[in-house]
Amino acid sequence: MQDVLHNAIERPGEISHIVWDWNGTLLNDNHANLAAVNRVCAEFGRDPVDLEYWRAKFRRPLLACYEELLGRPFTEAEWERVNTAYDSHYLDLLPSCDLAEGVIDVLTSWPATGRTQSLLSMAGHDHLVPLIAERGLSDHFTRIDGRRRDTVHDSKAEHLVEHLRVQDIDPATVVLIGDIDDDGHAAVEAGTRAILVASGLMSRDRLEATGHPVVDSVTEAVALLRG
Repeated sequence: MQDVLHNAIERPGEISHIVWDWNGTLLNDNHANLAAVNRVCAEFGRDPVDLEYWRAKFRRPLLACYEELLGRPFTEAEWERVNTAYDSHYLDLLPSCDLAEGVIDVLTSWPATGRTQSLLSMAGHDHLVPLIAERGLSDHFTRIDGRRRDTVHDSKAEHLVEHLRVQDIDPATVVLIGDIDDDGHAAVEAGTRAILVASGLMSRDRLEATGHPVVDSVTEAVALLRG
């Protein structure tokens, strides 16, 4: 098994920095995400969906994703309703979300080897930073960035480029570990590598279609890099 994992990413020994995703990767919040999505469905008169359906449909840009879900285009005011309904219900359930299995071990063991790690999430920056601090995780990361602005393509790509630039990190030494295909896209755009964890909001077959290595847990993701 270990040989298979090492063969899945080229030259793992060249990686000296991990950029971690948060939701669905380090944080096990699928149940909160699904409940919040179904609150949106109720708000707009749609039947609830199950997790398998949502993992097959979820994508960025979020606007197009939700327009498909609800079968209608949104005005600016309606899109604000979507975001308000989702955010309020998700935040109510956030205290019930635990870290994914193995997170503390990998966050502790990776820097113990002399390598570094940071956190980049598409969650709002002002929401993310205190949340990480409340969970006692801040000191594990060289930098923590949430979404500070909206972008045209609603992708992590531009944020990842900036996240590495301000830290003066060579993208060739970086792997982004995330849970959706946009994480893989962002890695390609930024010149890094990616490992995708099939524990979040996107099905394994969709992740495998990106061509990036796909694993079941953050522990397996870091095992790829033990070169």
